[in-house]
Amino acid sequence: MTDHQATVSRVLTIAPAMPSPDAPTWAGAAWVGAIDRPAALAASAVELAGAVGFDRARLLVRDGREVAGFVDVAVDASGDVDQAELGPALRALRATSLPAAPQGAPVGRISVVIGTRDRPEDVRRCVASVLASAYDDFEVFVVDNAPTTTATRDVVASFRDARLHHVLEARPGVSRARNAGLALATGSVVAFVDDDVVVDRHWLAALADAYARDADVVCVTGLVPSGELRNPTQRYFDERVTWARNLDRRVFRTSAPPADLPLFPFSVGAFGTGANMSLRRDAALALGGFDVALGPGTPSRAGEDPDLFTRVLFSGGALAVEPSAFVWHKHRSDREALRAQALGYGTGLGAWVAKLMTQPRTAAAVLRRAVGALRQLGALGQGGSDQVSTAVSASAGWPVDDEFRAATAGLKRVELVAALGGPWRYLRGRLRARG
Repeated sequence: MTDHQATVSRVLTIAPAMPSPDAPTWAGAAWVGAIDRPAALAASAVELAGAVGFDRARLLVRDGREVAGFVDVAVDASGDVDQAELGPALRALRATSLPAAPQGAPVGRISVVIGTRDRPEDVRRCVASVLASAYDDFEVFVVDNAPTTTATRDVVASFRDARLHHVLEARPGVSRARNAGLALATGSVVAFVDDDVVVDRHWLAALADAYARDADVVCVTGLVPSGELRNPTQRYFDERVTWARNLDRRVFRTSAPPADLPLFPFSVGAFGTGANMSLRRDAALALGGFDVALGPGTPSRAGEDPDLFTRVLFSGGALAVEPSAFVWHKHRSDREALRAQALGYGTGLGAWVAKLMTQPRTAAAVLRRAVGALRQLGALGQGGSDQVSTAVSASAGWPVDDEFRAATAGLKRVELVAALGGPWRYLRGRLRARG
């Protein structure tokens, strides 16, 4: 091998998390993808596929399957990373260590449920990523929720894969869609993802290991980093949510309340999100599945995932956060979505708290934490300053215009007002479910 060939062989090319044919048009855009730290440190150069036009890159850094954190680095005009900046940034991240070897029985088959409504291209991308998983035994159910066209069914049929199944759920609501998939699942574990994610190829294996490590774990959630950062709206979503940066492997149990979460077991920002969650099938059925009066597609708009997380914990089960089981999430890019998000979070929070107050055991737990809850009203599920990682602090200075500032100025108030209407909307959802 010549010296030239040796140099070429050390060039590391990284694919984007969510490829797009469009060049960035915003000065604050960042290329997004994952990089293996040992491979990057051994490379003579790192090039990012499709990065021409970007000035910065956000890289999820991993050591094998273990997630070390994020780095934000400069990209040159040809799409290559600045090696002088990348090397020190990679070395500055924490060292990772492999978790204890799984001691329990192997999980075996995992059933994946993808709820969707009239977003065929999102479904196509999501399904393709799941089918490419490096796991031996899984099945996939795409639940077509109250569709207005046959597009989703056609997408599923186009894959011609025996592991993939189309399910029609005519009644609207993400909780109904997930319950429909749960009812048909044959795996011992059922994993739920939204249609706007791309799963890592090791996602299912990481979930399986988390269940095998702890026999009492009933629910496992994973990291959900932003798959695109192309405009101010996506940046805003990224700054708001903690589940994009939950980097610590943790197991939560009511028998051992964590000292750093005073609202536990209502500290849902620390638990993850329904965009990447899984449950042991038998436990999920025993809990009654998802509450059909909560979540998108109902008057409550949200709240179905924190509701299930807290029900898992109050049932005596453990909830594990497994960062290596990650999926990339595509945040919506239109500014109207900002208001919709605030309305959804606020309404869902109010609806979920209303449900908690209807049950003596959970009502008592809520009241004991009432003072702290009032201080964080509107932040549950989004995380206060004590839960948001500073690993991606470089994005704090991204450029926005006056129009965007005006569009986001009143969102916290929108969320708080929406929370006050949550109890009434939960009642409407309950009556609709019974009807």
